[in-house]
Amino acid sequence: MTVAASVLAHGIGGRQNLPLPFELLVQGAVLALLVSFLGLGLLWRTPRLRAAAAGRVLPLPVQRAADSAAVRWVLRVLGLAVVGFVTVVAVLGPDGSRNPTPYVVYVLFWVGLVPLSLLFGPVWRLLNPLRTIHSLLAAVARVPAERGLRPLPRPLGYWPAALSLLSFVWLELAATDGSSTTVLLGFFAAYATVHLSAALVFGRHWFSTGDGFEVYSTMVGTLSPLGRRDDGRLVLRNPLDGAATFGPAPGIVALIAVLLGSTFFDSVSGAPAWTRLAQGLDIPVVLTATLGLLVVIAAVAASFVVATLLAGQIGQQGRQPIPGLLAHSVIPIIVGYVVAHYFSLLLFEGQRAAILLSDPLDTGANLLGTAGAAVDYGLVSVTAIALVQVVAVVAGHVLAVVSAHDRAVALFPLTQAVVGQLPLMALMALYTIGGLTLLFAT
Repeated sequence: MTVAASVLAHGIGGRQNLPLPFELLVQGAVLALLVSFLGLGLLWRTPRLRAAAAGRVLPLPVQRAADSAAVRWVLRVLGLAVVGFVTVVAVLGPDGSRNPTPYVVYVLFWVGLVPLSLLFGPVWRLLNPLRTIHSLLAAVARVPAERGLRPLPRPLGYWPAALSLLSFVWLELAATDGSSTTVLLGFFAAYATVHLSAALVFGRHWFSTGDGFEVYSTMVGTLSPLGRRDDGRLVLRNPLDGAATFGPAPGIVALIAVLLGSTFFDSVSGAPAWTRLAQGLDIPVVLTATLGLLVVIAAVAASFVVATLLAGQIGQQGRQPIPGLLAHSVIPIIVGYVVAHYFSLLLFEGQRAAILLSDPLDTGANLLGTAGAAVDYGLVSVTAIALVQVVAVVAGHVLAVVSAHDRAVALFPLTQAVVGQLPLMALMALYTIGGLTLLFAT
């Protein structure tokens, strides 16, 4: 990662901090997947996940409060105010490592968006400052905010969101100056210009499928126990019911490949073997990192497409868009690996962000009462961090197996559904082994 690699280092801990030998943990993780697969084949013979039809309706006062115009405008103003504050800090704050902007962007926002969305659902949709700015621009330009100037082409699907996220993870993982406040300001200015222009043309629905950060929050938020039924009411639900509501749509495989592949590459790029390779090649480091990032993302996409197409062929449903229909099953894997990979980063560098935000302009202020404090690395032991990482990876894959099985028995006859999942099961086992190996490579 390029946010002053010595500052925002990932992977705290290593194999020596695991509660059990690494090889035994890998074997146990794969065994958990196999047992889950066999148990589902025997006991889960018909679809049980009800997707958007599922959920227990929350009390009416809660519904009214959550959907009130006042609450929604407060959240919109809050999102706009936070972005305005960070922009001022980026422009007027101190140079170098004393400026909190990179920590706000890469730690509090990018990583923090995951636990917020897991708890409360697609929160960025409510906070998204681009939606607020778009409403104002549409009013000034006298453009219908809801429908824009022309219909949004359906073939676009999630492709704009996938490309948006690819540009951001490239900035995070491959660019040599991704922690520069000037670069960050330039990136987000360009990002806002592109998406606001698109929203003026296609209407505010653009953000739901085009804005990478909103789509990411929405995708992760499908695993929240809070959700909305197809009748629009707020409910408590099984998170896997929520995941089943995501997609299919054009570009959904590219979207999950960017998210999972970039997290894999973040681990790969921190391994000693990658460092030796990058230093041994007579090409710029940024080009090596860019090619590595794209190769890993392409490998994730290709392996998933091959495995799911094989499932469709075995299930005799070759004409259906099987990769898109099964893409939602990867959401628990993405979330599990993000939690495993970034848990320690959020825990420790989140503290550093709070320390720097207490005096954001380096004027001697102490807004949060944390100025001058030090990061407490003893807050959680490295063994506990390693345990969280293992549990997150394994739990994510087990939930993915459940999600894929439920969709498979809905698409195929039972026998073909079970047999057809074998390629996908092998792929998930490979993801598990690879993910754990990358996490604990040191």
